Amino acid sequence: MRITQAAVLPPVPPQRAERMRLPVRLRRFAELARSRVGRVELLYAAFNKAWPLLSAVATVHRRWLGRRTKVVAVVGSFGKTTAARCVAAALGLPERQPRDNCRSHLALAVLARTGWRGATVLEVGIDHPGQMASYARVLRPDVAVVTSIGSEHGRSLGGRAATRREKAMMVRALPGCGLAVLNGDDPEVAAMRGDTSAAVVTFGTEPWCDVRASGITLDFPRGMRFRVEAGGEAAEVTVRLCGREMVYPVLAALAVARAAGVPLAEAAARVANVAPAPGRLQRVALPVGATLVRDEFKSTLETVHAALDLLEAVPARRRIVVLGDVSEPEGSQGPIYRALGARVAAIADYAVFLGRKTSAYRSGALRAGLPPGAVAAVGHDVALASRLVRERLRPGDVVLVKGRDNERLDRISLALMGRDVRCTRPHCYFLKTRCEGCSLLSREDAAQRTRYAFPHREAIRAPAAPA
Repeated sequence: MRITQAAVLPPVPPQRAERMRLPVRLRRFAELARSRVGRVELLYAAFNKAWPLLSAVATVHRRWLGRRTKVVAVVGSFGKTTAARCVAAALGLPERQPRDNCRSHLALAVLARTGWRGATVLEVGIDHPGQMASYARVLRPDVAVVTSIGSEHGRSLGGRAATRREKAMMVRALPGCGLAVLNGDDPEVAAMRGDTSAAVVTFGTEPWCDVRASGITLDFPRGMRFRVEAGGEAAEVTVRLCGREMVYPVLAALAVARAAGVPLAEAAARVANVAPAPGRLQRVALPVGATLVRDEFKSTLETVHAALDLLEAVPARRRIVVLGDVSEPEGSQGPIYRALGARVAAIADYAVFLGRKTSAYRSGALRAGLPPGAVAAVGHDVALASRLVRERLRPGDVVLVKGRDNERLDRISLALMGRDVRCTRPHCYFLKTRCEGCSLLSREDAAQRTRYAFPHREAIRAPAAPA
């Protein structure tokens, strides 16, 4: 075997490596500071650096001044945002979620909302091991709601079992007089019953759930109707949310409200007006008379199937699917993408695939019978995807846009809604700014203006050619 000179060179000392990274960091700072959206990112990054100090202050505050406030912590792989909004509505609380669901934003929410209110609802998210335990120490929850355990962060957390252990930390933090509200249809969540000595209430559609839904009827695009039974009470529920998975956040909210003494019918009336969260099966009426279903916020395999389930059930003249990459798929990726392509072929009349695995998507769709002229694989070219869909949209059509967060497929949705979209960045790692409010959305040089913003996460290059 030939050994190159580079292979025998000694490793770069850590001190020198740090000095080598300094110019890159300075360029990153300068590039971000050039734009309004970049300055926002810098502000929030600096704010999150204050987590050690803010968490210590928030812990003391929660233990003493904020101890009388009932804290409802909502955790889970998906469904957290909608569940938190529904719980707040069912309890009659204002819908005021923090800008982020972790680190300094969570500590600030504890300082701002405990001690001054009777109850507050906080969504809690994690992205690496050990975070949930520290958040639980700060929050000291009275109620823990667990929506789901899925494949999201499966790689960063170490698999589904590790994800379950992390999420269960919030349940373990409950006092004996607390309450765990668990998704009884999810075996991983239901098993958390053994992680706490607090009271447990389950919600779902199975007969053994304490708060259960039946007779789920889709009323697209207005919402859904279903019947809820809990402890001898029953109520007919009408909500503005669509999709079977959206039943679970509503059930969780009704379970929390009922435990707080709110009659079931009153809580059901309160959640009736909760609108879909942005980018989560959000419906938008388009000027051409078609309906857009925006679901671009995350793209785990479970949420992809949930979105396709909804699209399959809606009445439509034609169904169009715009689908990006799957987030952290478990197992071999080729079969997963080909199976999704086949599923799209069984539902849609036209499909646009984006991302790194468009050839697998296309292969699965063609094998399942979708005509070649009804399939487009466009790589990372969001402008081409927008144009292809816009040219084909007709009154009565329903188009689903689904993709992972850093693909920013919401640019396609915004273009279909009539916004001026010129940003062609293949990926975007801005954490605090969505495309709707981004100052670079209508700039053709958006990628170049933040060329060194994410040196360790992406390589800025021209959009990939259609595959």
